[in-house]
Amino acid sequence: MSNIFIPTEYRLGYDRSRQSDATLADRYIEHTTIGDPELDPIMEELSALPKKQMHQFIEAGIEQKQNKLQHAPESLQNFFESIQVPPDWVDHQAFRPGIRAFNLNVELMLVAFVTGVLIEGFSTMISRSFNLTGRVEMTGRRLRQNNRQLMEIFYPKGLYRQGDGWKLSTRVRFVHARVRRLLLESDEWDYEAWGMPLSAAHVGFAISVFSQRLLDFSTRLGARYSNEERESILAIWRYSGYLMGIPESILYTTGEEAKSIYRIGRLCEPMPKEDSVKMANLLIQSIPEVANIEDLQEQKEVVKLAYRLARVLIGNELADDFEFPKSSTMLTLSGFRWKQFVKRVRKSQGRVRADNFTEVIQISVYDDHGVSYVMPDHVKAAKSINW
Repeated sequence: MSNIFIPTEYRLGYDRSRQSDATLADRYIEHTTIGDPELDPIMEELSALPKKQMHQFIEAGIEQKQNKLQHAPESLQNFFESIQVPPDWVDHQAFRPGIRAFNLNVELMLVAFVTGVLIEGFSTMISRSFNLTGRVEMTGRRLRQNNRQLMEIFYPKGLYRQGDGWKLSTRVRFVHARVRRLLLESDEWDYEAWGMPLSAAHVGFAISVFSQRLLDFSTRLGARYSNEERESILAIWRYSGYLMGIPESILYTTGEEAKSIYRIGRLCEPMPKEDSVKMANLLIQSIPEVANIEDLQEQKEVVKLAYRLARVLIGNELADDFEFPKSSTMLTLSGFRWKQFVKRVRKSQGRVRADNFTEVIQISVYDDHGVSYVMPDHVKAAKSINW
């Protein structure tokens, strides 16, 4: 693709990735300069409204409060109408095996999500966006929010129009669009070097990690899935990614394509820098806080285990790039699997499900007033309203 614009930070990786898959490398780099083509112009229009009114219109659209939405700009009304009905490739019945598999493997999936998936998801320059906004300092809350979205999209009917999985995925889309605009308007974002903040390439990469790598990592930790369950989990994440605003041109269709997007994305992206290093380490170190562990010695042991599991899952090369502590990973997986086996033997299967959902709820963000649709109003989190 001779006319493609290549942000300077990607030029070395782009040349390298084209040797592996020129077509996908072109597509990935092209999407580093794309945000959300449908929602970004609408958010620009909404930004001219009083902040309280903008928040109310977004809430009205997601919560289906038509009496309020009818007063919103026509562009926003049309947007919600366009996503009201899922695309033809969505089959809610096909989500059932994945929901069942999540039920049975939720603890292992959560561990894989926190110690492998989220870390790899932030290995791209998406971390630059979080670091510049200062939201990297809110890692504990972000981890809880991610855990809640994971739980809600795998809840029965969670991705139906009225489900919280649908609402939270769509909320993420609005937050990304809002932060994207704030960064572009700031003096700190270098478009020529970094491309689009929270780009379609980064979110497309992340959803490939959230889906296929989640399956890979949780399997290594001891989870077991049938082929039907694997396909179902991939389908659930794909629809969630669609709701999050990922253009279908960079949204995987199969597990193999998700693997390819991940592989080419890793080649295209520059080596993790300070932003990614900071984000990855704060994710690990926030686990005791998120899990409400107060004993100092237990906190240290949990962090130590998390670092070891992360190194096993993401590999020594990336773990070294993130400056994770050097440690021997020998017997880490086997020891972890044995503890999980003993835990399952001691409980009935029904009790395991109940306990696991209780644990997930406890380490997820559930505000008393429900889902908040307040958008940030300043590029710096410390100067923004509480959202």
